[in-house]
Amino acid sequence: MVVGSVIERQRGDAADRLLHALADATRRDIVERTIVEELSVSALARGYPMSFAAVQKHVAVLDRAGLVTKRRRGREQLVRGNVDAVRDAGAALDRLVAVWTARMDRIGELLADDPEGAST
Repeated sequence: MVVGSVIERQRGDAADRLLHALADATRRDIVERTIVEELSVSALARGYPMSFAAVQKHVAVLDRAGLVTKRRRGREQLVRGNVDAVRDAGAALDRLVAVWTARMDRIGELLADDPEGAST
């Protein structure tokens, strides 16, 4: 029982990191750009009206969430989008939509079956 709750907490932590990372428009754009091509943090920073350090922080959030990978080439830090992680994120969101859709459908069924609710 304790092991199950630890695993669920780890999944929840990963989901929190993922959703936090995708909550920001700049981070979503970085993922999109780095899926198309591997870019240095410097090249990424040139595309945004913010400091190099701010872009580095965005990349770090994405890296912790597993949405990008980083590697060094000399003095440059190269960033590549993780397509598998993006697919996993999409699948996780699809599962949430399915849960909420099923709940809404069930609420509709309950209301349709309630003769008192129908007359109000």
